[in-house]
Amino acid sequence: MNIADKTRFEEIASVYPRLRIGVIGDFCLDRYLEIDPNRREVSIETGLQVYNVVNVRAQPGGAGTILNNLVALGIGEIHPVGFCGMDGEGYELRRALSAKPHVFLDHFYSTDQRRTFTYCKPLLVEPGKAPVELNRLDSKNWTPTPRPVEEQLIQAIQALAPAMDALIVLEQVDIANTGVVTRGVLDVLGAIAEQNPNLLVIADSRRGLRGYPKLTLKMNAAELSALTGAPASTNLDDLKQTASSLAKKHQRRVFVTLAEKGIIGADPDGRVEHVPALPIRGEIDIVGAGDAVTANLASALAAGATLKEALQIANAAASIVIHQLGTTGTASVAQIRELLFG
Repeated sequence: MNIADKTRFEEIASVYPRLRIGVIGDFCLDRYLEIDPNRREVSIETGLQVYNVVNVRAQPGGAGTILNNLVALGIGEIHPVGFCGMDGEGYELRRALSAKPHVFLDHFYSTDQRRTFTYCKPLLVEPGKAPVELNRLDSKNWTPTPRPVEEQLIQAIQALAPAMDALIVLEQVDIANTGVVTRGVLDVLGAIAEQNPNLLVIADSRRGLRGYPKLTLKMNAAELSALTGAPASTNLDDLKQTASSLAKKHQRRVFVTLAEKGIIGADPDGRVEHVPALPIRGEIDIVGAGDAVTANLASALAAGATLKEALQIANAAASIVIHQLGTTGTASVAQIRELLFG
């Protein structure tokens, strides 16, 4: 897709309402506490400053951020595979997911054996100023995911995969085997990808992708270096060579996000594409940009986009998201169209 080829963009986007995409991973609750710093108060009991919360809002985070972007793109069916706890946060997360159009919760489980992964984000909000995030309060699981929960997830993936146009995998936890993407789940995904070579299965992990089966891999430059053992580099040619070598070895596509330098995509056949980042248009907040890239790469490729076309669409989506402050943003087809074509 030439950046000026609006017709080709419309052809790709027109397929989105017919796509069925599964999202397998660590869904969490993003809870924002909006604090008015002008409502100053000191606790009589402790003498400490009180932060007065004037608004609370919640939305799906983690793998839910990818889901939010798929919803914004108008994907026809979105099937989350994951779990939440039987707690207040789990109730909020399920309610937020169920409110999204075209989201089917048949394989999203509530369990008393896990707590709901939660990011609680206090924000100082003042008129005319960008929100300022204070220290986050996280709630996570620190023990291995129980085998019965893992088995339920595996059975869901096996049942779901044959009907999907793409699967997206996101591991958000810091400690291996404490979330959705356990070793057993990865083994099943590897077998599915091997048995169905035309099914796009794209994976991203905040812990890095070492030990992952032969899936399409998406990472940043630091994760590329850690995975391959190549020296950390900011040189574009070096990064393209490393990504290409990994794609050939892995026999799957590799995507590398480069922040202000854009995105690299490499095919197993040796083809490598690079799309530079779009210019900054004001204050930015990079939270959620990587998940927007993942959602748009998967959607565009499943809709028949070429490697370069998918990179250009995903790059535009990331540019839109980073300009949304105080939230984990999304990019719609209309927003991407406006940015690319005016």
